Amino acid sequence: MTIRQQALRRSRSNRMVAGVCGGLAEFFGVSSFWFRLAFLIALIPGGVPGILVYLIIMLIVPNE
Repeated sequence: MTIRQQALRRSRSNRMVAGVCGGLAEFFGVSSFWFRLAFLIALIPGGVPGILVYLIIMLIVPNE
C-alpha cells in the first residue's frame, strides 16, 4: 500500500480569486464550497481575520 503525498498548491482550475480555497479543497479532499464558506464567515467580524488569513496563504502557497 502506497501513500500518495500531495503538496499544498493553489489551484489553477478551481479558482475564483487566487485559487486558495480550491487548493485547500484539493489537498484535504473536500468540496471547495466549505473553504469558501469558512472564509466568508471569517469576513463577518470586520473582514480582517478572513482577508488576512487568505492573503497570507496566497503569498505562502505556490501555484500548481
